[in-house]
Amino acid sequence: MAKGDVKNMTTNATAIVTKALQGAVLADEEALLLSDYKDLGQLVQAAAAIRDRGHGSLVTYSPKVFIPLTKLCRDVCHYCTFAELPKHSKHVYLQPDEVLEIAERGIQAGCHEALFTLGDKPELRYRSAASELLSLGHHTTISYLAEMAQSVFEQTGLLPHLNAGVMDKSDLQQLREVSVSQGLMLESSSLRLLEPGAPHYGSPDKVPVRRLKTIEIAGDLGIPFTSGILVGIGETRRERIESLLALRSLAESKGHLQEIIIQNFRRKPDTRMAHAPEPDLGDLLWTIAIARIIFGTKANIQVPPNLSPGSLGELLAAGINDWGGVSPVTSDHVNPEAPWPQRQMLAQVTEAQGKLLQPRLPLYPEYAPRMSEWVDVKFHQALLRRIDGSGFPRTDDWFAGANEPIPKHALRPTGGYRSLSSKVYCTAMQAANGKRLDESEIATLFEARGRDQEIVCAIADELRESTVGDTVSYVVTRNINYTNVCGFRCGFCAFSKCRANNEPTYDLSLTEIQARVNDAWLRGAVEVCLQGGIHPRYTGATYLRICQAIKAVQPNIHIHAFLPLEVRQGARTLGISPEHMLTELKAAGLASLPGTAAEILDDEVRDIICHDKLNTGQWLEIMKVAHSLGLNSTATIMFGHVDRPVHWARHLLRIRDLQAETGGFTEFVPLPFVHMGAPIYRRGESRQGPSFREALLMHAMARLVLYPHITNIQTSWAKMGREGALSCLQAGANDLGGTLMSESISRAAGASHGQELPPEEMERLIASINRPARQRTTLYGVADPDRISASRAVQMPELVTMGQPYAL
Repeated sequence: MAKGDVKNMTTNATAIVTKALQGAVLADEEALLLSDYKDLGQLVQAAAAIRDRGHGSLVTYSPKVFIPLTKLCRDVCHYCTFAELPKHSKHVYLQPDEVLEIAERGIQAGCHEALFTLGDKPELRYRSAASELLSLGHHTTISYLAEMAQSVFEQTGLLPHLNAGVMDKSDLQQLREVSVSQGLMLESSSLRLLEPGAPHYGSPDKVPVRRLKTIEIAGDLGIPFTSGILVGIGETRRERIESLLALRSLAESKGHLQEIIIQNFRRKPDTRMAHAPEPDLGDLLWTIAIARIIFGTKANIQVPPNLSPGSLGELLAAGINDWGGVSPVTSDHVNPEAPWPQRQMLAQVTEAQGKLLQPRLPLYPEYAPRMSEWVDVKFHQALLRRIDGSGFPRTDDWFAGANEPIPKHALRPTGGYRSLSSKVYCTAMQAANGKRLDESEIATLFEARGRDQEIVCAIADELRESTVGDTVSYVVTRNINYTNVCGFRCGFCAFSKCRANNEPTYDLSLTEIQARVNDAWLRGAVEVCLQGGIHPRYTGATYLRICQAIKAVQPNIHIHAFLPLEVRQGARTLGISPEHMLTELKAAGLASLPGTAAEILDDEVRDIICHDKLNTGQWLEIMKVAHSLGLNSTATIMFGHVDRPVHWARHLLRIRDLQAETGGFTEFVPLPFVHMGAPIYRRGESRQGPSFREALLMHAMARLVLYPHITNIQTSWAKMGREGALSCLQAGANDLGGTLMSESISRAAGASHGQELPPEEMERLIASINRPARQRTTLYGVADPDRISASRAVQMPELVTMGQPYAL
């Protein structure tokens, strides 16, 4: 702020709080004026409102294990009992086997984080420390810490977070290579605390400028970092604000401060501050609220729950959104007199404040999408295998396509919609009333967890009931994947093969395609769905011949075939436009197009998973042209790999907008990414598909976002599994898809839910949730009685099993 502007600045503290509440970033001078503000009620109310705008109902914590690598320290802080003097009868560093034993207990208890805490550079003060380091093969504590952090990660998978004290650039860089995050408490920027008799006297590593320089260098190196202040060690309220402003300046310029800790001083016996007054609850709440007001909506403000065990509800009400690391295994070695709260108790206290307790990793969720910028590459695969699309750790072991039971879940909130004024409820109801939600609103609903998720699913299912009723439809169809040869190498696809790489390939002859069509008709199919790899030898004439061959043997069967990419390929090889190609295909018998290969309609994602395929605009344009020619199509989303809720929101809006223009989509089909055989996953570059929560929400959100333009939401039993599909049918979906007869693409990716679900089994499944079933046509008409009868009369012959290689 220019000097001339300072005198015009608001001096009324109440007005400053109101300004922050309205979303403004306070100038330093404005924040400092709050040091004398005494209306605690207004302060915490404003702070909580600011917090809620950025974090909603979530309050996080990190399940961790505490590893005190050494309790020696060259500093002599007057309040500290962590630092000890050397004892000749014992090691002064944890030995490698001791470190790993603690880490193993953490893994068994479900921890994600290995928090290493240690004193500052004890080898510079104690010869015993230097000598023991040499016996361990190291000259510095930092070097030994690096070895132990790497060992813990490699042998247990725990993610190291390192609190190693004041460091220079080379130290920080060395530790960046073996950790996902680091931390250093500023404690205070007050120089008074270094004076004789003050708590930091005699502690060279507590000089504020040195600590701030370490934090700054960490930002330069792209290290996700933790810092904060210590409340009640002799600093004034103004000095607290000055400390917070120093941290805010670094956070704004470097973007690396993941969290700000507000830690209250606890006096301890046998220290110089054993009789010093502790800050009272009001003082702590004041400081928390001030921190939230200074840092704003998105910042993560944390308070250790074990240091204020009887006041957790008040701490939440003051504006925090994180409880920090909580260990089910080890004590808080810095505050050993203060046991960690049990997770169940912490969850209950959090819920009592209208919040949901959510575990996190030591790398905060907002950093996960850009892990290449923030974390050494050796951790990427481990992080991707842990997180969901929002960057939080997966909370279930369900995977699309895997033959595992679905996790326990609720589809309706108990007690009805208790929070009728909640943002989630109001936004979902707006969608159910036909409003076009914006991108941020949709992304927010995708973040729904716990009760909020149940509300979204319940509203979606009520909308399903009022829109299409209780009947669950399905179609008797046969998949014919006529070739697995493909010139494209999509990262998610395990189906396509390349002959140049000596991979097993096949290319069905027209005679074989006709045989499969005849078999499908015999078995009651109303359609055949044809898709294949983009064979380099195929031309538009190939696709035309396929349609003509099918119609020659079964003129009444519906041909549902050819992706937009195949349409473009055919048009290019014939030197005609996609519109001309579609016109020719329609004349040859094509009746509708599958909407698969939409993947994610956002080029940020497509550039990663299928960079050489159609871009978003091209896919939408070909579908628009098809619709204009009277060719309907389905629409899909393939999600759970490198995408995030914001990409899902963009995808749904693009489908909705095109449908509002053309009306050509018959249905929307969420397709959860089956990761097991996917190249991008096997290279360690993607997640393990969506969590069950995300898969369920996708069906509910499709119902809400696409209403009233698309009324049919299909669930894929081949990917969701039977039980998962039933849950989706109670969360907004109304269609169970096709019997398939010969499903091969999901199986190639590793799915194990089978190749076929016959009509009798479809209807038994639907009846298990007390819903009527209906065989339908591709375009959602009523299937002819002769087709229904045929579908129940003939079993699939052994000789037409899909998946065997056919010679070119």
